[in-house]
Amino acid sequence: MRPATPVQTDVIRRIDRCPCERPPVFKAPRGTHDVLPGNFAVRAHILETAARIAHLAGYRDIETPLIEDANLFSRGVGDGTDIVEKEMYVFEDRGGDRLALRPEPTASICRAYLEHGMGNEPQPVKLCCYVQNFRYERPQAGRYRQFSQFDLEAIGSFDPALDAEVIEIGWRIGEELGLTGLTLLLNSIGDTEDRQAYVPELRAHFQPHLATMCADCQARFDRAPMRLLDCKKDSCRPLQDGAPHITDHLHPDSADYYAALKGHLTALQIPFQERPTLVRGLDYYTHTVFEIVPAQAGSQVTVLAGGRYDGLIEQLGGSPTPGIGFGMGVERMALNLTEQELAPEPPPGPSVLIITLGEGTSQPGGKLAADLRRAGIGATLAFGGRSMKAQMRHANRSGARVAVILGERELAEGRAEIRDLAVSDQRTVALDAVVAELAGLADYTELSEESS
Repeated sequence: MRPATPVQTDVIRRIDRCPCERPPVFKAPRGTHDVLPGNFAVRAHILETAARIAHLAGYRDIETPLIEDANLFSRGVGDGTDIVEKEMYVFEDRGGDRLALRPEPTASICRAYLEHGMGNEPQPVKLCCYVQNFRYERPQAGRYRQFSQFDLEAIGSFDPALDAEVIEIGWRIGEELGLTGLTLLLNSIGDTEDRQAYVPELRAHFQPHLATMCADCQARFDRAPMRLLDCKKDSCRPLQDGAPHITDHLHPDSADYYAALKGHLTALQIPFQERPTLVRGLDYYTHTVFEIVPAQAGSQVTVLAGGRYDGLIEQLGGSPTPGIGFGMGVERMALNLTEQELAPEPPPGPSVLIITLGEGTSQPGGKLAADLRRAGIGATLAFGGRSMKAQMRHANRSGARVAVILGERELAEGRAEIRDLAVSDQRTVALDAVVAELAGLADYTELSEESS
């Protein structure tokens, strides 16, 4: 009896394998998602629009590491925040360093500002970036544990005109992307002295209701009382409406700053709604806080949000340095664009598909595809050595406008057949003239017009 070949042996081994030994079926971890080719067009559109608008205002690109010292966020974002307490991915590396996956970009950018002496540059230092962040939280539509942001920061100036510029850039991004019914929510949470005067009144308001509030708010009551206004749970939200407004307790300087900002926004013709309960969820915010929300029913509420963080640089060991910025959620923005039917179509595939038939045609076909691409024309082969009928069927399904047919006879005679797939018209062209023939067409739909 002839011994089994290696291939046959492998087949027998797979047949005899117990079902319990089958390889596991892997899926993306909960709270993460694959961005498939069809979804890249809307993401690229969002990021290109945001970067272009930011660059026009003098914001420069920056990139910081995906991992940072975990203490950077404990000091910068705040020990009492949900991000640090519940949501950070923290680990110890092989060198014994305690690191964290970046949960938000502002602290990282401020660390880079300090580390690289950017305080010696003309102020404000204007920076923008595209980042991936990580937070362990409950996934929902438009909210993931790994999520993308376009981030913009202006560090080194305390000026309501700068606040207005940052907000105007965010507003214009939404407008240029086509979102309708945008609303700017605005508030001032003052400085440290303002909040010290305000917090006792805030606690007095919530104290009688503390037993009915969620466990998180009960823990925040003493440690981070301002965040009582930020809770989204049904047991707590009704209590926020009757809470005292911090804008009624601002020091005259803080009140004047807020009034100046509103004046700038009015001059820029950006409508806004004052939202006294808007405080944002991070400890580093001071004075201006804002959110931009779309009107589309069912959308994730906030697509872009930020505020001023005048104490953050000092908390990280630097001199007192003011700053303001925002983060725009790419997934949330993409969701809203899709809901409002504003997402662009995915880019088309290669315009030219090269069909090779017979011995020795694959290499010349590959060279022709490369030559076409060097000339700026999208081209690829119909791989797999299939029949003419199968390759033409693939060409028609691929969205290509032109098929270039290269068989043994065509190769021997130094020619190729160019077929316009829109009208099935075909003509013969010298092989060394194919690139020039196709490069001379601004739009391949002209091929059918010239051929008819």
